[in-house]
Amino acid sequence: MLMQKRIIYGIDIARGSPRARELPRYALAILKDGEVFHHSMLRRQKIFNMIQREKPEIIAVDNIFELAADRRELLSLMEKLPEGVKLVQVTGGLHPEPLVRLARKHGFSFDPENPNDEAEACARLADMGVGHEVSLFEDITKIKVSRARSLGRGGWSQNRYRRKVHGAVLQRSREIENVLKDLSREKGIRFETVNVKGFGGYVRSEFTVYAKRGEIPIHPMASNDAQVSVRSVERDRIRYVPLKPKNQRRKFTIVGIDPGTTVGIAILSLDGELLYLKSSRGIAPDEVVKLIAEYGKPAVVASDVTPMPGSVEKIRRSFNAVPASPGIEVSAEEKIALGRTFGYSNDHERDALTAALLTYRSYKNIFSRIEKKAPQNADLELIKFYVIRGASIEAAIEKARASGETEKPKPREHAEKPEDRAVDESLLKMRETVQRQSEQIQNLQEYLEELKKELIAKDRKISKLESRLNSFKKEAYSEIRKSKEIKIRNETIANLKKEVSHKSKTVKELRRRSNKLRKIQKMEVRGEGTAVKVIAAFTKESIAETKEKYGLKTGDVVFLENPSGGGTATAQILVEAGIRAVLIPEDISHAAEETFFKGDVPVLKNIPLERAEDFAMAEPETLKAAIAVWETEADARRHKAKQDELQSLFDEYRSERRRGLV
Repeated sequence: MLMQKRIIYGIDIARGSPRARELPRYALAILKDGEVFHHSMLRRQKIFNMIQREKPEIIAVDNIFELAADRRELLSLMEKLPEGVKLVQVTGGLHPEPLVRLARKHGFSFDPENPNDEAEACARLADMGVGHEVSLFEDITKIKVSRARSLGRGGWSQNRYRRKVHGAVLQRSREIENVLKDLSREKGIRFETVNVKGFGGYVRSEFTVYAKRGEIPIHPMASNDAQVSVRSVERDRIRYVPLKPKNQRRKFTIVGIDPGTTVGIAILSLDGELLYLKSSRGIAPDEVVKLIAEYGKPAVVASDVTPMPGSVEKIRRSFNAVPASPGIEVSAEEKIALGRTFGYSNDHERDALTAALLTYRSYKNIFSRIEKKAPQNADLELIKFYVIRGASIEAAIEKARASGETEKPKPREHAEKPEDRAVDESLLKMRETVQRQSEQIQNLQEYLEELKKELIAKDRKISKLESRLNSFKKEAYSEIRKSKEIKIRNETIANLKKEVSHKSKTVKELRRRSNKLRKIQKMEVRGEGTAVKVIAAFTKESIAETKEKYGLKTGDVVFLENPSGGGTATAQILVEAGIRAVLIPEDISHAAEETFFKGDVPVLKNIPLERAEDFAMAEPETLKAAIAVWETEADARRHKAKQDELQSLFDEYRSERRRGLV
């Protein structure tokens, strides 16, 4: 069985710009296992047609915005790439390095004026593992099932037609849900479902799957009644993921872990570059170890809490890494500030990133000293690793030098000749390629001369347009400032209006209460009735509420709307307030009644009242008569209590005489 050749596309812009009206043309270098094939002056669409056919492993460029005018267009292009094809910016991620310098660093040179040479340089650097993969999508996929056509205005068969369409959406949704359930059981991939019901089925169904689009065996489709769309979720910002260099020692890393049901993992290089940041629900410890190992050898494993959790300690021991934790509690505000520049999706990723960044910061100064002290061409990463393990800078430099000396001679004895032969073969292939392209270069030279003239004219036009653009920017900036100030003013006005409205309601309520009190006072003065203040329940809270609203003073009459539940303490509050009488619709507890009796507060049942919300009016004569009856009964009760007490004393005295104690 023949092994499939590794295919890498190197692309460089040869003419024009994605931002210009005229479509740009590109130089394409196709690298197949060391052999290079060049194509010149290709349109972008033709290159992407070739990508669809050949499905290269990597598309290498020196600047991703040579392929697209802006982020939106780049997103559209990346959505069209076949699964498994990586877009790589060989010059680096957020801080690109010149292509010429990168080529020189990796042992070859090229003509920077020749687009074909630049395209080949991009392909060769990507083949060596140089550069950063461009990631525009989260590991989340959205699947939507919906109607394939409008239902129309209706008619005699409209309901039957609606039921048919909604039934088709329901059936397709269930098929997809079954596939996702199987995927969840087999690979542990989580998903969420939102269904919108309609007549006879579903209007639409949306699935959120926490996995890459290529991991889900569901593809866009459309039938007469239902359609399925599948799309990856776009990231807030472009993420650059470093490629793994070929034939190179595994990098040392700093790993931050947030343990729990959902595990957050952040991996930094010893240069402070973010290599990996993600959280996974229900991931096993051995899978965490395997994932971390893919990005290098951990020099430090860190947690954002002290002491380090046991699950993180087990992972640390798996790599024999140095433990790290902040030693103090880190506030949420500090964590947010630390992770803001890198970006994160949830609290688990934030905490893992905090642990890794705080650890890197603790070593940053000593790393700077290492870079100053280390000799030229020294293995800085290995020296940093030895220092992390506890060695001094000088001892670490000696160790790194010794390990370099012991490793280098061995390959030379056995590998020099095969390498030389490989270089010779490569040179022969390159010479053949140059010969094949010599005729093409001659033809293009004349074409270039014509283009230079066109460029001069276009440069003049661009300078004019730039001056116009600057004037437009100034105008737009002044308009933005005005609109911002107006927005701030409008928000202030809206807040003030809310405050005024709230205060107006309060004033209105207070005025209403005041009017009630005045009305009752007038009625009392005229002798038309006795004011009774209504307490909703026999509780401390209701008494306090009535006291706050209307006050409770000596001589007030109160009506307990619901007298159940009150006891000695509750009754004592009203006694201490100097209440003249308590009216009740039903019996109260014995303890409360006893407290009122001792406090000489009449408790009157079933007194006729005229209610008016929180107030009531009692007929004065009726109330007075009821109080007189209660007082008579109270006097009789007190007299009987005294008689009982005297009888008790007399009985006790007789008992003592009978026993001869007196």
